[in-house]
Amino acid sequence: MATQIVRPARTLQGSLLLPGDKSISHRYAMLAGLAEGTTRLSNFSTGADPHSSLACMAALGAKVEDKGTHIEVTGTGGQFHQPTVALDCGNSGSTMRMLSGLIAPHPHTFTLIGDHSLTLRPMERIRKPLSAMGAKMDLVEGHAPITIHGGPLKAIDFETPIPSAQVKTAVLFAGFQAEGTTSLAESIRTRDHSEHALRAFGATLTRKDDRLFIAGGQKLTAIEATVPGDLSSAAFFLCAALLFPDANLILDSLGMNPTRSALLDVVTLLGGKIRVLNVEEKHGELMGTIQVNTGAPVTKGQLEISGALTAQLIDELPVLAAIAPYTQHGILIRDAKELRVKESDRIDLVARNLRAMGATFTEHEDGLDIPGGQKLHGATIDSGSDHRIAMAFAIAALRAEGETEIDGAEAAGISFPEFFSHLKELCGN
Repeated sequence: MATQIVRPARTLQGSLLLPGDKSISHRYAMLAGLAEGTTRLSNFSTGADPHSSLACMAALGAKVEDKGTHIEVTGTGGQFHQPTVALDCGNSGSTMRMLSGLIAPHPHTFTLIGDHSLTLRPMERIRKPLSAMGAKMDLVEGHAPITIHGGPLKAIDFETPIPSAQVKTAVLFAGFQAEGTTSLAESIRTRDHSEHALRAFGATLTRKDDRLFIAGGQKLTAIEATVPGDLSSAAFFLCAALLFPDANLILDSLGMNPTRSALLDVVTLLGGKIRVLNVEEKHGELMGTIQVNTGAPVTKGQLEISGALTAQLIDELPVLAAIAPYTQHGILIRDAKELRVKESDRIDLVARNLRAMGATFTEHEDGLDIPGGQKLHGATIDSGSDHRIAMAFAIAALRAEGETEIDGAEAAGISFPEFFSHLKELCGN
């Protein structure tokens, strides 16, 4: 287990080109593996999780050439092969859940495995809709490993019981290969990277009111694309900028998908001044350069994150909670019970590490109530081998009194291997 020392910083200044968006990298990798032709991707995520998706594509018969952030995938032309080994999803719930939908229509037997953390995460949520489509899936008490006995699927009309882009994607990935037209409705709209990715690869899907429709029997064609910079990775530096009155941060080629932009709204409410320097659209995804400075908070009281906003910010909540004690009025987080079944129980880990740094707060089953105006001290942080916890508390450490030790700091490599080096550059450490 690696330990990273983070010392208090005086400011945050500089510019970054962030690694490619994890969510988009996953989807492009999977669809490229099934498509006809060779897909060429630049700025592909450097995180371990999307590379688990690439490795699974190779095991299914695609030809994968990994040239760092430049990836080439020659797809199987619509027919996955029988893998000779289990499909190892590593630590990636995104890989396991979305891939299950993509492979279920193929007439082979597939076994999906992962690390210990992944075997603890709930998988029943994908078995229900895929089984309704005719898939035969075996779980172990609702968890991985998963065995899928693939075969023809039929369309369904599905309403997602919880906000989950991964469940939505599993259904859409199965739906474009099923018989008939599958429809899907979300009570709370989740990130729409899958819709854009499917269209980019040549699939047709439509939205009417709150329901998506995708016809079966569709084929995919290879693309060339640049993956936008990862907004969830940017969240750590956006939150760090809020801690220093003279912060000046420029983020280049950043993904600015509207279903992810709630983070920018929250940063603005907490006092971030965000200026969009340019923006363009590629394959349905917005990409731009932003400049971030710091001013007075817009919110006049405690910021509440609940309901649909919680679903939109689910990945960014740990770092928002980690900086909440430093904000003027604090942050209240509710409806975030999903955090308890991520790579770790993130609510519990955030609470334990805030307590170690001397913060006052109240923990709830579905969130946290964290007052503002607090001073924290350095401490030993337990990452729980969770990448977002390790990075979130590295940001909290920038304003603490004394040094902070991040135990299990290597977990950052799951999504953002360059995180600590970028942090040192921006803080002048």
